[in-house]
Amino acid sequence: MKSFSESYKEAGVDVTAGYRAVELMKQHVKRTTTAGVLSGIGGFGGLFAPDLTGMERPVLVSGTDGVGTKLKLAFLLDRHDTVGIDCVAMCVNDIICCGAKPLFFLDYVAVGKNRPERVAEIVSGVAEGCVQSECALIGGETAEMPGFYPEDEYDLAGFAVGIVDEKKIIDGAKVKAGDALIGVASSGPHSNGFSLIRKVFDGNFEEKLSDGRTVAEALLTPTKIYVRAVMRLIEKIDVHAISHITGGGFFENIPRMLPDGLSAKIRLDSYPVPEIFTRLQQEGKIPQRDMYNTFNMGIGLCIAVAKEDVPQALSAIEAAGEKAYPIGEVAESGEGVVLC
Repeated sequence: MKSFSESYKEAGVDVTAGYRAVELMKQHVKRTTTAGVLSGIGGFGGLFAPDLTGMERPVLVSGTDGVGTKLKLAFLLDRHDTVGIDCVAMCVNDIICCGAKPLFFLDYVAVGKNRPERVAEIVSGVAEGCVQSECALIGGETAEMPGFYPEDEYDLAGFAVGIVDEKKIIDGAKVKAGDALIGVASSGPHSNGFSLIRKVFDGNFEEKLSDGRTVAEALLTPTKIYVRAVMRLIEKIDVHAISHITGGGFFENIPRMLPDGLSAKIRLDSYPVPEIFTRLQQEGKIPQRDMYNTFNMGIGLCIAVAKEDVPQALSAIEAAGEKAYPIGEVAESGEGVVLC
């Protein structure tokens, strides 16, 4: 006898819709299967057996995050197949900063009303993010919460687990004055600063940018996933530190990878700032420092390497399909970030 509760349905929770959503998402989850996966979705836990070959002391690395108020744009445009990429990206881009290779991901979708097709659309984006990250989607949770979320809205979060040999952990200890800072290009604001973005544009998201996209389309562009670029880079050179430029922008995130007593000098003319940021600054009359303290300003990762390794680093990152620029250097005096 199949599980069903008429009383629960009358309270706003349709368990059969949940079963339908699981069936629809299975095709997307299957795309993410890797060699370590030991279980399918539907069990009480996701099972994964990591390959520890060649590792002396394996260390697990975890990261968790959500998509934030960027979801409001997904609701506005009624497009739900990209926010899952954002969710994966915000987690895996954190754990690769210490050199960890992502192994698996789990998601959590909370909805006001379970519409199976839309839930499957959301999970299709999560699966695409996992494919880009070369990690497996081994489980998750869909929670129908009537009265807590509006019927047409949802929240999305998740977490990733990766692995790195202890001796290969990137922790910033090797950073020294004179190191070069390489910026890896972002695809836009990624998943940060959207409360300010929505305040600035005040619902006027149909304005056109010079490339023909609307502001809404540009803002909904998924967060870049840098796993392949970083994995390729650490195979080629000795990476001293990596910072994921998320909420708090340059001023909050770059100092996290620097030893005490060192600062980062960033040359503002060293890379092209995407138009969406200049439009934001102009329309919102936002001071320059606030822009660099809120948004990534076109740089999704900041990587510290020895000055002599810059050409090889740029080549490795670009061979992985990403754009990279020498954007500054580590300095002896002061702390934090200096824009020049």
